[in-house]
Amino acid sequence: MTTIPNLRHLSVFCAVARLGSVSAAARAAHLSPPAVTQALGSLEKDFGIALIARTIPGMELTEAGRLCVTRVSSAMGRLEAALTAAAPQAQVRGGGGVTHGITARQLQALAGAIDAGGFGPAARLVGMTRATIQRAARELEQRIGVPLFETTSHGLRATREALRLGLQVQLAIAELGQARAEVAAAAGADTGQTVIVAMPLGRSFMVPETVLRFAERRPQHRVSILDGPYENLLDALRRGRADVLVGALREQISPDVLQEPLFDDPLAIIVRRGHPLEKMSDGGRRAPAAEALVGFSWIAPRAGSPLRRHFERLFSGASAQPPAAAIECNSLIAARALLLRSDRAMLLSAQQAHHELAAGELVALPHPAGRVVRAIGLTLRRDWQPTAAQA
Repeated sequence: MTTIPNLRHLSVFCAVARLGSVSAAARAAHLSPPAVTQALGSLEKDFGIALIARTIPGMELTEAGRLCVTRVSSAMGRLEAALTAAAPQAQVRGGGGVTHGITARQLQALAGAIDAGGFGPAARLVGMTRATIQRAARELEQRIGVPLFETTSHGLRATREALRLGLQVQLAIAELGQARAEVAAAAGADTGQTVIVAMPLGRSFMVPETVLRFAERRPQHRVSILDGPYENLLDALRRGRADVLVGALREQISPDVLQEPLFDDPLAIIVRRGHPLEKMSDGGRRAPAAEALVGFSWIAPRAGSPLRRHFERLFSGASAQPPAAAIECNSLIAARALLLRSDRAMLLSAQQAHHELAAGELVALPHPAGRVVRAIGLTLRRDWQPTAAQA
């Protein structure tokens, strides 16, 4: 997890960038000019590069400073808005802004505890002892005057206020990580990372091919590919733990994300080579009748997925009901084994079974309804700004 620099140092940097002088920033932050200079020096040491250039007229941003000031300002704005929403009285009691008296360690402890599901796991995640992270979280709770954790029969649980605040802290941390990556890239060291969460179609063919081509151009940029149920992947995206989700687009989405279509993916009936349906369809040259499909056992997509709706519509032209005793499977590896060792059939993307079809192990039969497609694309956070490498 990216660490949060000193909040006052971040605030001072934004003030200097906005006002153009140490003295003006000192007045705005209620600090002495030497304190402002010291804060800037500490932040530059943290980022490992000069962010501000001292000139005769005043202070100017360096190239690195220009690259990261927008992201730092965005992160600070997100934290300030979230803290104000969580506890409006905190700003009144602080007298120096809503973040006055709140430390980066406290926010890191909150985000870690929520992300890991408890103080113990969070201690390992953020590199603190359990006692330290628990104390930091409790200090934040006392500072803003709002309960962040409650004791239940199952242990300690984050309150709704904590979850809302924690989400914004996690997104601010992600934004600061982007700032560090851009500053490092400007210095000639591509230390950035892109986390791709992919649904079955994306990770079976499209994402690996794309990542390999990208790695040839930017060999030092780290790429992580994660999988899992759609709900878990979407949560990782919304919390800033992932940068992009690749897969089938949904009809209804959260207001904080957006979808970008890439292409329409034709669906086919996938069976093993030599399957009775292959013979009924003249070796795959024509679509099998919907009535013939009911006579076979099926592997069904996971309930609630876009592909599941297409599966249920597949039998709409048949006189009988869809098969009830279907095996549900969202794993291509498991589905491949089931298909190869039985007469089961599966409605799937031909691209998703690309390698098995190319090897002649499986056969794609046309859909009885003709060209039936699902939309494949990217899901992104609405306010996400990619680095140059990510773009």
